[in-house]
Amino acid sequence: MAGKASTTTPSTYSPSPNQRKRPPLFKDGDLDWVRPDGRGFHQCRPAFFRTGAVNAAAGSAYAEFGNTKVIVSVFGPRESKKAMMYSDMGRLNCNVSYTTFAGAVRGQVSDQKEYSSMLQKALEGAIRLETFPKTTVDVFALVLESGGSDFPVVISCASLALADAGIMLYDLVAAVSVSCLGPNLVIDPISEEESYQDGGLVITCMPSRYEVTQLTITGEWSSARINEAMQLCLDACSKLGKVMRSCLKEAAPASEET
Repeated sequence: MAGKASTTTPSTYSPSPNQRKRPPLFKDGDLDWVRPDGRGFHQCRPAFFRTGAVNAAAGSAYAEFGNTKVIVSVFGPRESKKAMMYSDMGRLNCNVSYTTFAGAVRGQVSDQKEYSSMLQKALEGAIRLETFPKTTVDVFALVLESGGSDFPVVISCASLALADAGIMLYDLVAAVSVSCLGPNLVIDPISEEESYQDGGLVITCMPSRYEVTQLTITGEWSSARINEAMQLCLDACSKLGKVMRSCLKEAAPASEET
């Protein structure tokens, strides 16, 4: 005689979802909280630049801001692969990508296509496109490690790589971001701070000319807060531009010796 079928629910080996929540960076109303890396609210991370990082490229640069590490290669000017009519202006092609191990979660990275388009728009205003008609300059940016404020670091590094490639520029391009965290404005945020931000602002500018090439704002901002954040970014861009120029000057004697 056949036994009765079991009516008990079969056990499962599926992992239960993680219910733990991250502790907040600060409590509501706390104006004296400390940033995870110990910096002041208006203090940027130390910036390290090096040109000539990729020998096969016409120009290249490596940038390191804390745990954010980026390398950019520039190729060209070279004849455009796309069929087009003769133009007095050259073309700029940008590509931004992340290594699979760049983020804390493997394979989880930002919108690379959007970053590529934004990088092109940020740089085009500073490049003398008329100096290489009917040709294309290709810019390939690779984020080796994502530690926060990735896109501003990519822009600054790409500008330095263009200069290293001998591309004619009106000025170097520097970029800095600010996050709104509760009542505080935090400059050059790291990944943890970006994940908690109420809003973000990124300014790309030509420091010597004091001209903004791109402004990106996310979240809700008051007019007064935007003005304050923009001034913080512009002041930081001016200082960052001096660091970038210093890198080029240091690289010049080395290139003459070789």
